[in-house]
Amino acid sequence: MPRYLSLVKVEEKAAAQGPSSELMQRMGELIEEMTKAGVMLDTAGLTPTSEGTRVHWEDGRLSVTDGPFTEAKEVIGGYSIVQCKDRAEAIEWTKRFLKVHEDHWTVTCEVREIAEG
Repeated sequence: MPRYLSLVKVEEKAAAQGPSSELMQRMGELIEEMTKAGVMLDTAGLTPTSEGTRVHWEDGRLSVTDGPFTEAKEVIGGYSIVQCKDRAEAIEWTKRFLKVHEDHWTVTCEVREIAEG
């Protein structure tokens, strides 16, 4: 059965305020449902870009840059890895994930199948 990575993109300034306790409760309930259904393999949020480091390779040279990365308005705030029968099921679970957020959140998920072998 194929696995899918969902990259959760958020506006970092809005996300810095953190999720409400109600959002965390709804998220916990959805993750529990997905885990019991055998769909959720892994998920986590990521620390702010101010705590990140970019390691870049170009023209045979490495560069290392510490965050914050101010040029990025939207950043990857988390991820999930799910195992679903097909892309349509992965997208349905992703829609449910987005719908647990309050209206003031701006969140985009990029769903990509993990290449096997």
